[in-house]
Amino acid sequence: MLYWILKAVLGPLLAVLWRPRAEGVHHVPRTGPAIMVGNHLSAFDHLFGPLPVPRRITFLAKKEYFTGTGVKGLCQRWFFEGVGSVPLDRSGGKAGETALRAGLKALRQGKLLGIYPEGTRSPDGRLYRGKTGVARLILRSRTPVIPMAMINVDRIMESGRLVPRFGVHPTVRFGPPLDFSRYHGMEHDPLVLRAVTDEIMYTLMQMSGQEYVDRYAQSVKEELREDARRRRARKDAATEGER
Repeated sequence: MLYWILKAVLGPLLAVLWRPRAEGVHHVPRTGPAIMVGNHLSAFDHLFGPLPVPRRITFLAKKEYFTGTGVKGLCQRWFFEGVGSVPLDRSGGKAGETALRAGLKALRQGKLLGIYPEGTRSPDGRLYRGKTGVARLILRSRTPVIPMAMINVDRIMESGRLVPRFGVHPTVRFGPPLDFSRYHGMEHDPLVLRAVTDEIMYTLMQMSGQEYVDRYAQSVKEELREDARRRRARKDAATEGER
């Protein structure tokens, strides 16, 4: 219920403040299960993506959103549980199989399932390598796959900003269904899973206009955090030396 309440309340507000555009909404099936695959630029993707779609999109969201502490953690858990998101454990192994089963269950219930193949938000607005879990889900479920490209959404709330930027007009672009029927029954072949995932990312690159980076976004984020830590350490050492 919270999903529809938030959509009714936030929808008009988002429309007034940012005047978002939507293209290709007719590609989204009116009934039945489908997998919505999108690039991930910002937390605002969860708002602007579903806004023009008359059906509810159930997103796979990283499990950290459901286990946080403090005020921020409580707010995140309340929001993601309230809108019906499915926790996603990104640690791999058995956790990946659990996430796969959760996605298949949602699709068997006839839902629209939203997935960000990059696995995390882009650290710099570029499009990063997709993880093959989405391909395994696509081939196991044999449901329609709808690409959903977010454009300019990251400019609303860039890293380090405390107040959203107004005057930005984000766009959500939905593409025609992708056909992977030629790979049915081959979900255990790593080369097939990579081929399916790369085709999805190539489509999103074309639709969004992003530069593609053949690396995982999470690895780049970890490198950026390590660089920031080293800079802080050098700065602290220099300050201590001046004393």
